[in-house]
Amino acid sequence: MQADQKLEAVFIDKHYQLVLECKQGSKKACYELYKLYSKAMLNVAFRIVGNIAEAEDVLQEAFVDAFSKLKDFRQDTTFGLWLKQIVVNRSINLLRKRRLELVDLEEGQLENIADDEVEDDEEIQFQAARIKEAMKELPEGYRLVISLYLLEGYDHEEIGQILNISENTSRTQFLRAKRKLLEILQKKRITS
Repeated sequence: MQADQKLEAVFIDKHYQLVLECKQGSKKACYELYKLYSKAMLNVAFRIVGNIAEAEDVLQEAFVDAFSKLKDFRQDTTFGLWLKQIVVNRSINLLRKRRLELVDLEEGQLENIADDEVEDDEEIQFQAARIKEAMKELPEGYRLVISLYLLEGYDHEEIGQILNISENTSRTQFLRAKRKLLEILQKKRITS
């Protein structure tokens, strides 16, 4: 391979044909895309906003945005990733409308949420349900950062860009959220 040759990432979108048909005005193709992605995108929105009615509103607005801007979609990524970014941005905008304010906090120590070794699927599901319930009790700012990081897979640099905060603030909010989550989980363990 010559030094001047570059490798390019190739995104293979298994729904490429549906997107093309949708761009050409096919309402059936749009509906098929909606059916394929609506449940996953509702989950994304719900994990961020924490309210099912608001998540449903975000979902509908995100699809309206996506379909109205589909002509601008260059397909240099998959439709699902592009739509997910719209859902995340819409969810964050909703939180901003609630006047969510994130504050700079000091850097803390990493802690591990999973302090017990889990042995079987039933126990894993039970632990996951406990953590999801406990996450609902976190302040919105904490819940947002921890959801974007742990559940959506964004790194702190990306979270910083999405929320318009520094990467350090994202890390700190995440660490504080984990500590608070541990406190909530420990309190529930004592009272159970």
